[in-house]
Amino acid sequence: MRLPVSAGAIWQLLRALEPSASGERFLAVGGTSDRAPVLRQQLLRGRAEPGAVRFGDPQGADAYVHVLADEPSDEDVAVLRRARRAHVPVVAVAFASAINSFSVPYVLATDVVWARPGEDAPLDAVAQAIAASLGEDGAPIAARVPLLREPFCEQLLASFARRNGLLAAAVWRPGADLPVLLRNELRLVLRLAQAHDADGLPELLPEITATLGAGFGLRALARQLLDLAPGAGWMLKGAVAYGGTRALGEAARLRFAPASTRPPAATSPAVP
Repeated sequence: MRLPVSAGAIWQLLRALEPSASGERFLAVGGTSDRAPVLRQQLLRGRAEPGAVRFGDPQGADAYVHVLADEPSDEDVAVLRRARRAHVPVVAVAFASAINSFSVPYVLATDVVWARPGEDAPLDAVAQAIAASLGEDGAPIAARVPLLREPFCEQLLASFARRNGLLAAAVWRPGADLPVLLRNELRLVLRLAQAHDADGLPELLPEITATLGAGFGLRALARQLLDLAPGAGWMLKGAVAYGGTRALGEAARLRFAPASTRPPAATSPAVP
């Protein structure tokens, strides 16, 4: 049987993901508030690599977290402007007595996490905001910062499942969507592998094989459902593609999870 995705296409996909994993990936935390160094230490929880979260300028960072304890000063605005011009995603953590007490320039309202003075920053909300700002290319930094791994993987799963569900529902020609669906599923699995620092080829071969097998299985299931309810074809195809992609990603995440428990390299330098 001819595979809908050739070995050459799989190899090209592996090579295409390599640039996003190259180079040193890190988060930068800054701000004039004395809470900024504290937040940096909190983001290092879970045996993160010390150099993966740095205190300082946003230049060169995968994402920048700016901490505010009051309305932005001229210095704050200058740093946020530099981050915008450098195309670095920015998340602001603002300590204030009420939500939306002040505006944060150069930062989307959805990327501002509010906290009450005297309380710790809500790390779950901060991690979710950072993961959302990173997008799909954030897998390598999620591997270095365990606090980001769970929200990153969850957002990745939801994104690819929605994408495949919409694609399957929109394509009417039988089988025409399978190559694209499989490419998306393979890309999802490979990104999850990167996020768990399990991107060696021996570790990925079982997942690639399982993904291809699942693609055929889901196609067979969709055909059977179409025979039972031909009038609801678009809805059934979308539901199967969404649920199948989600289940495949969850299984891959469980498979890669043990690899992410290894301790960070002893040679990783602590970067202030």
